[in-house]
Amino acid sequence: MKISIVTIVYNGARYLEDCITSVLAQDYPDVEYILIDGASSDETLNIANRYLNKFAYFKSEPDLGIYDAFNKGISKCTGDVIGMLNADDRYAGIGVISAIASCFIATKCDAVYGNLRLVNSGDRLVRYWKSETFNPGQFRFGWMPAHPTLYLKRTLFELYGTYALKYDSCSDYEFILRLFYKNQVRAEFMDMDFVMMRSGGCSNGSARKIFMGLINDYKILRFHRLPYPLIVLLCKRLRKVPQFFCS
Repeated sequence: MKISIVTIVYNGARYLEDCITSVLAQDYPDVEYILIDGASSDETLNIANRYLNKFAYFKSEPDLGIYDAFNKGISKCTGDVIGMLNADDRYAGIGVISAIASCFIATKCDAVYGNLRLVNSGDRLVRYWKSETFNPGQFRFGWMPAHPTLYLKRTLFELYGTYALKYDSCSDYEFILRLFYKNQVRAEFMDMDFVMMRSGGCSNGSARKIFMGLINDYKILRFHRLPYPLIVLLCKRLRKVPQFFCS
């Protein structure tokens, strides 16, 4: 089973090398690594050029944002399974991809997801996203798997499409609802830390971004016809609170 990993980056030189080396350190033998750069102006390209022979595909050009970049990467994947690893994230251990592949093979599922550790610039844990067993009904109470831990069979993208760009930083939420809620793909939860993610992503950092995230989430819930979307929206935010008190 070939596993394709897509990393996207834009002016992400600070952590990019840590991300790349965490992929290259994986003990799974059949990994296809794809890097998509959004025409960075910092040292990103110099770092990427040092690893050119490690990438199955590399492209640097302007894009329409992170999910446009992901879609570009997905279109180049040839693996049986596709996962995303952002440029400021890294794997929690060298056996993550091996464990994911074993789960796909053993369960014959369509999707695998796990736990996420959010850390600050000094690698101190600030939030722990411990997920739970998949149940489509949980989406009505604001649940979703951690997108950076989500691995999907490539055939799902062919069947149900890629990321819809009109929802901006919430495009992953719409995509997950499309697969898990609307089409109820067969998913398996692994109680294992997959990714160390840097806190302070694109959906946070300003009141405007937070407000637009709420607006887009509401549009997504209405689009997928979840009952009582305002209550779902509130539950989705409240679910994050305990994550700041876990370890």
